[in-house]
Amino acid sequence: MATQRNPTAFSDGYWWSNDGLRLHYRDYAGDRTRPPIVCLPGLTRNARDFAQTAERLAGTWRVVVVELRGRGESGYARDPMSYVPLTYLQDVERLLDDLSIESAVLFGTSLGGILAMLLGSTGRHRIAGALLNDVGPDLDPTGLARIRGYVGKAVQYPTWMHAARALADTNADVYPGYGVEDWLAMAKRLYKLSSTGRIVADYDMRIAEPFRLPGNEAGPDMWRALQALAGIPTLIVRGEQSDILSPRTAERMQAELPGAELVVVPATGHAPTLDEPKAAAAIDRLLARVAAAA
Repeated sequence: MATQRNPTAFSDGYWWSNDGLRLHYRDYAGDRTRPPIVCLPGLTRNARDFAQTAERLAGTWRVVVVELRGRGESGYARDPMSYVPLTYLQDVERLLDDLSIESAVLFGTSLGGILAMLLGSTGRHRIAGALLNDVGPDLDPTGLARIRGYVGKAVQYPTWMHAARALADTNADVYPGYGVEDWLAMAKRLYKLSSTGRIVADYDMRIAEPFRLPGNEAGPDMWRALQALAGIPTLIVRGEQSDILSPRTAERMQAELPGAELVVVPATGHAPTLDEPKAAAAIDRLLARVAAAA
């Protein structure tokens, strides 16, 4: 049951996983005659990652933003080997059941996009539309190696500005147009203030343990999972400089899903924030298709 925090923003809601973890989501109010948008963040991300997109769409659309286990306000798993896509999928399915969501528009960034494809393979009837943000059935080894190089490594900073500068140093090629305010905003999405007054990453460092094992970054036969989205309004977003979703994979995805739209966000790596004008316009087109089909 969601408890209201700010009537002009979102409500905080919680649900229980099959293995007894208390998990968190944000619920932005909107038109309940339409399928809600359910947002699924990336590997090290949390509900704050979708804040601007959710705020833009809220009112017209109900937006539910999931925090996966081990992230943000969701509980940390007792067994780190539960930090795998198939367990995340079970958690999301449980939330949809608890909220009596029969059909939803899934917005999935990176790992969240993998979960959207997996949900298509296990419950196609639950998907009214899908946005796959900078991810596909094949993941570029270059990007996977980069992510494995930093995920699970504890960092701490004395101030938000120090955190922002560190992000700028390591991500300048991903978001080459960012200024100081952009990096500060990104820092406040990714990090939190710890009980000791330090700025630290807002996730359980143990999510890295299964991710570092080959094969645990996705799921079995992801091309078959993607094909389950055939006939469903689908948007594929790719960062022009992405090292996770290659141009070849993105083009094959579009060929596998007749009618899917492929949008490339210029001068951006992994992953687009979805606030970019080109991505936002494509989202509006996707939602118009969903509304017309409802």
